[in-house]
Amino acid sequence: MFLKSDSDTRFIRLRPHSQLLAFFGASAIVAWAIIATAILLMDSIGSGNFREQAKRDQRTYEHRLNELSDERDMRADEALAAQERFNSALHQISVMQTELLASETRRRELETGIEVIQKTLRRTVKERDKARYEALELASALDDQGGAPGNGNDSSADGMLDFLTTALADTASERDQISNDAQQALLEADEMALRIELMRDQNEQIFSQLEEAMTISVEPLDKMFRAAGMNPKTLLDTVRSGYSGQGGPLTPLSFSTRGQEPSGDTMRANRILDQMDTLNLYRIAAQKAPFAIPIKNSFRYTSGFGMRWGRMHNGTDFAAPHGTPIHSTADGVVTHAGWLSGYGHLVKIRHEFGIETRYAHLSKLHVKVGQRVSRGDRIGDMGNTGRSTGTHLHYEVRVGGKPVNPMTYIKAANDVF
Repeated sequence: MFLKSDSDTRFIRLRPHSQLLAFFGASAIVAWAIIATAILLMDSIGSGNFREQAKRDQRTYEHRLNELSDERDMRADEALAAQERFNSALHQISVMQTELLASETRRRELETGIEVIQKTLRRTVKERDKARYEALELASALDDQGGAPGNGNDSSADGMLDFLTTALADTASERDQISNDAQQALLEADEMALRIELMRDQNEQIFSQLEEAMTISVEPLDKMFRAAGMNPKTLLDTVRSGYSGQGGPLTPLSFSTRGQEPSGDTMRANRILDQMDTLNLYRIAAQKAPFAIPIKNSFRYTSGFGMRWGRMHNGTDFAAPHGTPIHSTADGVVTHAGWLSGYGHLVKIRHEFGIETRYAHLSKLHVKVGQRVSRGDRIGDMGNTGRSTGTHLHYEVRVGGKPVNPMTYIKAANDVF
């Protein structure tokens, strides 16, 4: 190799070994450049396909979420309509029960009146027969005396006969009136018995509708709590032990004051009231457990519960515009409202049954520590504080201090709320 400058010329001699080494080095660089370029092109093409697939999956997921949201709203409307029908039926059965009790009282009064009338009628018949017997004896005595015209006893006997005849006529008239009253009372009793039978048929229909309505209302709630991993019996016992409500429609019915066994209708009504009590306890428990969604506006899911980028993601992420209202998913007490490491602005709420919810990356807080909140209360606004790559809500549910999938509760409530 010759190296020429303005003043002189130099040369460098490369041995075959050096030339071979330089050739292989240049070839290796060129081969590396070709392979790296191919890898970059393939990765670019693959990532483009992956992004397209991810977008398609996201659109499908959002479409499914919209369908679930519409179905949830429809089920909520159906539940509200069923509740209204249930309240109307309950009012109707209360009215019918009152009428039934009044009818029963009237029937007993009529039975007592009929019994009094029958006793009076029997006494009157006896008195009539006695008067007839006395009249016959008196007439026989007069015949034996052989009274003739002009005898002084004739006027006395005639007066006595007139008195007896009048008394017998009055007795017969009274008897006929009593007989008519008794017949009328029997007709009224038959009519009342027919009305009572009709009322019993109506009560049977009402009881059947109420029993069906209670079954339809209680079974989805029972299924919801089981789907959330909660034991319904333990749950109801916990709520009942902390609930001081008394009286009202949940008090067992008792229509007998003679120590008799309750009737079949009373037992059915008490079973319905037991189901109503269970439904009421479920309603209280549903308010205290996080079955609601923390965002009422439109949103999209961006990340679920589970492993993510080699680390455990302990909650579910919801994306929406900055400042979107965030709501409490159940009744509870605020235990933290402030900044916490990677969570940013964070709200913690302690609920019943050892459950805690967390709402992270908020831009603004609307609650303070120690404040009691109800389900649906606004507790903050969506933001991007803390360790966050974009505006979203990080929502966690913890049971006994251990994180669980929030979607377990949200999905369990899809068929109820």
